[in-house]
Amino acid sequence: MTSTTAAAPAGPVSAPRSRRAGSPRRSRDRRGWLFVAPFLIVFALTFLAPVAYAFGLSLFRDQAFFGGTTFVGLDNYAEVLADAKFWESFLRVLVFLLVQVPVMLLLALISALAIDSARLHASGFFRIVVFLPYAIPAVVAALMWGFLYGDNFGLAADLNHLVGHDIVHPLSGNWVLTSIGNVVTWEFTGYNMLIFYSALRVIPGELFEAAAIDGAGAFRTIFAIKLPALRGALVIATIFSIIGSFQLFNEPSILQTLAPNAISSFYTPNMYAYNLSFNGQQYNYSATVAIVMGVITAIIAYAVQLRASRKEMQ
Repeated sequence: MTSTTAAAPAGPVSAPRSRRAGSPRRSRDRRGWLFVAPFLIVFALTFLAPVAYAFGLSLFRDQAFFGGTTFVGLDNYAEVLADAKFWESFLRVLVFLLVQVPVMLLLALISALAIDSARLHASGFFRIVVFLPYAIPAVVAALMWGFLYGDNFGLAADLNHLVGHDIVHPLSGNWVLTSIGNVVTWEFTGYNMLIFYSALRVIPGELFEAAAIDGAGAFRTIFAIKLPALRGALVIATIFSIIGSFQLFNEPSILQTLAPNAISSFYTPNMYAYNLSFNGQQYNYSATVAIVMGVITAIIAYAVQLRASRKEMQ
């Protein structure tokens, strides 16, 4: 009977040298954080800190008789949700959004398609002309249009004087929202046009060559190539326009001096929050209005983005 024994190793087996795994990666991560640290600091100081401070203010309420403030939790939010002035101003800007934004985006889209077309001569000049109103500050634009809208001076007054009858009242209660929409459309059509035009310029030229070979005309090219390529730009412009509509402040605030009976202190949510804070000294309630409007705006913008993403995936 023979016994077999396992062969012994020729030499001692050395354990693998331990590596400090991840140290180069951690070093790279630290360098990355150093690069983004300035942005994070500025972002925290200019965005997160004001939002946190406003939210903190919204949890307190001034004591009318005893002075100071007291913690009330979410009572201010419940009061805002039951505030008729807040909902009146919100519904006003919602109507403004549903009417003005489609008109503005349609004009911007037509302008971008016309400038991108090879049939338009001096397209660079027209691009500058359409974009130029956006370069004018909103306060200056509102003042300029206010002088045109004035009942006792400006274009509207001259037209009424020429006809001999008061037929044009841009700053009356029935027309002031339309007049504000005209000012905003004049200001931001060029901005949205530039977004659409930039998206049109990155469409591959091979698509237009293939369409020309297939005999597609100008309108067929627009609906088959250009408009599908503009979906992302349309979503971006729509979201920006939604946010801008809910932030409506400069135009009605400037025109209020010319039409005090038509534009109230709570004409828009931003005007309501501003007047509560600076005229009524109700800082806590003003912060609550601002927080509620910010949440509503974010929800609506996210819903638009989500709907557009689902359509793109289909």
